[in-house]
Amino acid sequence: MSTFSEHLRARSDEQLVDLLLHRPDLAHPSPATLSSLAARATSRPSLDRALAQVDAGVLQAIEAVLVLADDHGVKARQVVTAVGGGRGDGPLVRERLRTATDLALLWPVSGGVTDPALRPAPGLAEALGPTVAGLSPTLSRGTTVDPDAVSPAARAVLDALTWGPPVGRRPTEGPGATAAQELIDAGLVQEADAARVVLPRDVALRLRDGRTHRELSRPPLPTDQPQRRPELVAAESATAAERLTRLIGALVDLWAQAPPPVLRAGGVGVRDLRRTAQQLEVSESETALLIELAAVGGLIRDDGEERPHYRPTAAADEWAAADLPHRWAAVVDWWAHTTRWPALVGTRDDRAQVRPALGPELGRAWAPRLRRQVLAALADCDPGAAPSAGALRELLAWHTPRAVPPIEAVDAVLTEAGLLGLLGAGALAHAGSAWLSGPSEVAAALDGDLPPAVDDLLLQGDLTGIVPGRPTDDLDRLLTSCAVVESRGGAVTVRFTPESVRAALDAGSTADDLLAELAGHTRGGVPQPLEYLVRDAARRHGLLRGGAAESYVRTEDPSLLAGLAEDPKLAGLGLVRLAPTVLAAQAPLGELLTALRGRGLAPVAETPDGRVLHTAPTVQRIPAARPRPQERVDTPDPVARAATLVQVLRRGEATGTTGLRTGPRPPGTDDPGTALATLREAAADHAEVWLEMVGPRGALERRRVRPLRVDGGRVRVTDTARDAEIVVAAHRVAGVTRIENPAEGVAP
Repeated sequence: MSTFSEHLRARSDEQLVDLLLHRPDLAHPSPATLSSLAARATSRPSLDRALAQVDAGVLQAIEAVLVLADDHGVKARQVVTAVGGGRGDGPLVRERLRTATDLALLWPVSGGVTDPALRPAPGLAEALGPTVAGLSPTLSRGTTVDPDAVSPAARAVLDALTWGPPVGRRPTEGPGATAAQELIDAGLVQEADAARVVLPRDVALRLRDGRTHRELSRPPLPTDQPQRRPELVAAESATAAERLTRLIGALVDLWAQAPPPVLRAGGVGVRDLRRTAQQLEVSESETALLIELAAVGGLIRDDGEERPHYRPTAAADEWAAADLPHRWAAVVDWWAHTTRWPALVGTRDDRAQVRPALGPELGRAWAPRLRRQVLAALADCDPGAAPSAGALRELLAWHTPRAVPPIEAVDAVLTEAGLLGLLGAGALAHAGSAWLSGPSEVAAALDGDLPPAVDDLLLQGDLTGIVPGRPTDDLDRLLTSCAVVESRGGAVTVRFTPESVRAALDAGSTADDLLAELAGHTRGGVPQPLEYLVRDAARRHGLLRGGAAESYVRTEDPSLLAGLAEDPKLAGLGLVRLAPTVLAAQAPLGELLTALRGRGLAPVAETPDGRVLHTAPTVQRIPAARPRPQERVDTPDPVARAATLVQVLRRGEATGTTGLRTGPRPPGTDDPGTALATLREAAADHAEVWLEMVGPRGALERRRVRPLRVDGGRVRVTDTARDAEIVVAAHRVAGVTRIENPAEGVAP
């Protein structure tokens, strides 16, 4: 009889590559041989990961095989009947069995390629638990009474236990106690303990007419879902995408002017988050999302100073220079791949501390996978459907029954996807569908949904202006620099104020330039009130002037300062005469005093209140060089990497794990992973092995045992020579040799 390890060795290279792609944990770290791969594939962590990705239909088929299979396996037609399938459900069940076989959760033992007999992978029973398909592992003891011959009360108890759970509470008095005792006497149930009874597996299968499940599992079909018109979905999606992109740009500009400090433990303080939300005029939760996305994209980061602040980076300018669809596509890519979970901002951790934005505790490894699963579930709904978070969770519970996300996480994904524009009015938008198909099509999908950009500005005499649509990037920058945006939507309404015009003048524009730019975007010319506003603001602009100076020098004798400001040798100091007895300098005080002493003068430093300050020489140090960050390494093609690993496994199988052995492998093994795999296979086949283990005193012992279970770093076996059950720690196992001939009685 073949083993699971031999089945993996018999797989083609293409099948092994497909296995590594669908179960990537098997390749990290890379196994040395196919035997090691088999050991890893049957380990509890790997089986749990594989089971977490199968849907309820595949899981149902796996459970049926686990319940029905014996040493010779079980045929697909038996599984169809066991899961409650009808005459036309054979192809569907066979496809589910094929999926489980491709994942190495099931493996064929005989019957050819078209209709093989299947067995569960070793260790699968422990991974699925003791009550697979609602059936207990207990078997009946001897002959049982016909279930139809018991009393109605006893039959009601059987009906309650038939489809699971198979364990029920045993009443101590009354009709229930009488019915339970009747079933125990009839051999139809057994006492689990003094307070509970259990329905044996074979009795339950008889009551189920040989079926393992009531009916064939099918994907749920959500009904009564709100429907959205395609034009509404496209419009809402485009509006949300434009709004989010604009808000991230506004966040970058805001933090460029007033960067928030970094908390001691990392992150943005609650007050700074609230202040930023008020300035952006959005909620704090949305502000947290904007901050996290900007940080993931490298638009903002910790400046690394002694008193660090979050500041924009040069990448922010590169991002802002792109057009709207590509800026938005970059943001979607950041959101899709980051493990950060912005919905946690504002919640409390185990120490009752508030989690801040950009804090260290917002990472969740499952976040990218859940985002894709939620949008993929939306794609399975009818076009234009806008299901609730609860309805989507029911659908996800069918697709991943062993990894059902909480409804709060599903709702958070829907909220973020709506703010990003992947959804429109709660329904999956064209841009969201394009993202599921491939990131290269995202920008083009949004570009198709965006309304045409408008370059016309309707200026009115009340100092307001209207853009009848989505403004072009140039017009939007112009209006943002010199006007206050009052509303956005189907049109953009702005108002010109003395303060907004002064901001444009502060940025370097002149009255003529500003009026010329406005005239270039309007057909009727600039209204006279707006021109008066701009001219008047320009006339008053700059009447008062301020500057900065790093140091100064003053004296009671004006002659000492004569000629210093005009001396070309002192031009590097940036001296400016403020008064006959006062000069301001753009150089530090120490450099100023040194230069004046070089001219033969004797200046001294003073405090703000005019007292002489005697200073010792300053010892300066520069910050220690930080380790250079590693350059980004492009991720290799997963298919090519898997194909390369398969070739390595083939060579390792031929030469042995050490690379020194040639020819066929010996019957025993001392490789830890391979030893555990052999023990699991022997437990599944009820076979005996020679077990080498390190005894309590460090001596090597050799025993003939029958493995019962391998789980949690322990091996439970029956010592057949001593007729005793023992538990051996996995690290004490030194070698395993399978006994092919049961009559063998001498240790090799």
